[in-house]
Amino acid sequence: MNKLWSELNKTMQTQIKKKDTYKAGIDTLFNLRNQLMETLSSFNEQLSREDFNAIPFINANGYHCKTIAYSIWHIFRIEDIVAHTLISENEQVFFSGNYQERINSPIITTGNELVKEQIADFSKQLNMKELYSYICEVKDSTEKIISSLHYDGLKKKISEERKEQLELLNVVSRDEKAIWLIEYWCGKDIRGLIQMPFSRHWIMHIEASLRIRNKIHS
Repeated sequence: MNKLWSELNKTMQTQIKKKDTYKAGIDTLFNLRNQLMETLSSFNEQLSREDFNAIPFINANGYHCKTIAYSIWHIFRIEDIVAHTLISENEQVFFSGNYQERINSPIITTGNELVKEQIADFSKQLNMKELYSYICEVKDSTEKIISSLHYDGLKKKISEERKEQLELLNVVSRDEKAIWLIEYWCGKDIRGLIQMPFSRHWIMHIEASLRIRNKIHS
């Protein structure tokens, strides 16, 4: 793991556990996310369209068995779902911004159900310019939501009503490779959600994407 990202993540995790360092923890989180976003922006500037679809580790176990396009989609669909449907209880950016049509995506889900050639085929269909518009909008909206949270509300759990609403939206596939996400998210409190989809999850998939980039340009 990138040492700087790892240290920032560790610091943030510690800071948001205490009331007197909570605000500093949110600042650390945003610093981490900005650094990670810089890496995603560098992909957009440096990689060819074909590079985003490349799947050099197709038979591997681990996050690097995907494509870079898929990884970007996956990070931000999960963030959009968790931030808006589960925490803020409002409409996802994906729907309010008509992003399925704009990105030309055949799915509205997180993509967990896709494997191997399905991931490569999915990646080829995406409009990368619109996907980058989407991720910037999701990042900004999530950070507004996080900024509005108070320390005393971090232990709040996801209500049964919210869980049912999430299920009705069909944004998580019923496939066994995906359906576990609903229980996973809804079993966490708000602090737990900040510590995974909004930070560690980014690191894991962006590091995997760097591994893919390095392989195809080696």
